[in-house]
Amino acid sequence: MNPETRLFIDGELVPAASGRTYPNISPVTEEVIGHAADAGPEDMERAIAAARRAFDTTDWSTNHAFRLQCLRQLRDALVAAKDEFKQQIAAETGSPLGICGTGGPQCEVPIGFIDYALETLPRFRWSRDIGIAQFANIRSRRLVEKEAVGVVACITPWNVPLQINLAKCIPALAAGCTVVLKAAPDTPWSATMLGRLVKEHTDIPAGVFNVITAEDPRTVGDQLVGDPRVDMVSFTGSTAVGRHIMARAAATVKKVFLELGGKSANILLDDADFGNALLSALGVCYHAGQGCAIATRLLVPKSRQAEAEALLKTYFGYIQYGNPQAEDQIMGPLVNERQHGRVLGYIERGKQEGARLLVGGGRPAHLPKGYYVEPTVFVDVTNDMTIAQEEIFGPVLSVIAFEDDEDAIRIANDSIYGLSGAVWSADEARALGVARRIRTGTINVNGGNFYAADAPFGGYKQSGLGREMGPEGFEEYLETKTIAIGC
Repeated sequence: MNPETRLFIDGELVPAASGRTYPNISPVTEEVIGHAADAGPEDMERAIAAARRAFDTTDWSTNHAFRLQCLRQLRDALVAAKDEFKQQIAAETGSPLGICGTGGPQCEVPIGFIDYALETLPRFRWSRDIGIAQFANIRSRRLVEKEAVGVVACITPWNVPLQINLAKCIPALAAGCTVVLKAAPDTPWSATMLGRLVKEHTDIPAGVFNVITAEDPRTVGDQLVGDPRVDMVSFTGSTAVGRHIMARAAATVKKVFLELGGKSANILLDDADFGNALLSALGVCYHAGQGCAIATRLLVPKSRQAEAEALLKTYFGYIQYGNPQAEDQIMGPLVNERQHGRVLGYIERGKQEGARLLVGGGRPAHLPKGYYVEPTVFVDVTNDMTIAQEEIFGPVLSVIAFEDDEDAIRIANDSIYGLSGAVWSADEARALGVARRIRTGTINVNGGNFYAADAPFGGYKQSGLGREMGPEGFEEYLETKTIAIGC
């Protein structure tokens, strides 16, 4: 493992101007595994200025063929470095290799998503003629043009760092934007490695792509969001921080994309095959529940609640964890001490509010080191409880009983969030009917999975604004201009 510990600003790999670094701590061992540059306002100023200059003075935004060439170079470099990325991501996030390898969202799958951008760019219609129109005595031929939005601030979280870094930066670059990527402090290397690859393996001009890491993101985050030279903010993270970014960006009326929290419902209708459908509840253990789209509320009919509880006890007993090198494990620790304490606090709150603990509920006795929490299942949960309403971001499942389909829909929609969800039924038409009434940006039916490069992802309500991935995700980074030519 050879992590990149420097910032990437204006085409150069550089230390922080202050010379400061901060420790990168393993969630598995709770020990320091390396360091990252601790950027300050001077570093962010240089990055913003470089991105602005590159957008305004180079042909990056208009030379589509050159951008395609550069993105192909980056894709090839990422493929060549994927084994190194796997080890670094596993070290930073605590993810077992089982979700860093083939089919997992931590490395190989998101690298493959670049192919979608490479396919989109050459066939995209940058200009279309919408014909002649007459206003008063003026005849005009109209063109509708698509142009890069400008300088984009990409602010990313720690849970699936490479996937989200690429989901933002690749379409932004493909659209012709220049980028300042501010990485999550817990996963700096997943971002700084991108800077190294751009420097060493691509022809991307200086200033087009910049990477900033900082121990306290507030020291440079507000500076980035508030700077008038930045045209757009693309943020993934908590709803609370999303609200702050919206307010901060409003001063300069920036375009804002937000992918925020979730409290998604997994609905098992009364005719569902529980033996199969309840296996999906184990998704709350995937990456220790550190995923915004994970369905953390399980809705089951009251008539089959006892059956569901028995199966959940059995299924959750299958979950193995504690070996980060295991390719057959899907669960690791939480990312840091603060998050560990936060999740344990939610578990205590669930007990206090009257939910019944079915499985887990604490720190595993066999793992004295590492930020681990037992897979935890609460039953007898009502939807007004804290554990049913707030995003926990840990391996905690809330089981809520419902009377009928209408009641299930009501409970699922009784949330400030609307990011994902699932419906199971022996009758596909019935399941689809329920799915279409859930106020959410993505939803799986009978074991389907929305996660793909060509499928737009984003939320309703306080789960966010806009879409990532798919054609909608590409167009987030474009402006629309209408040109009228007198004729």
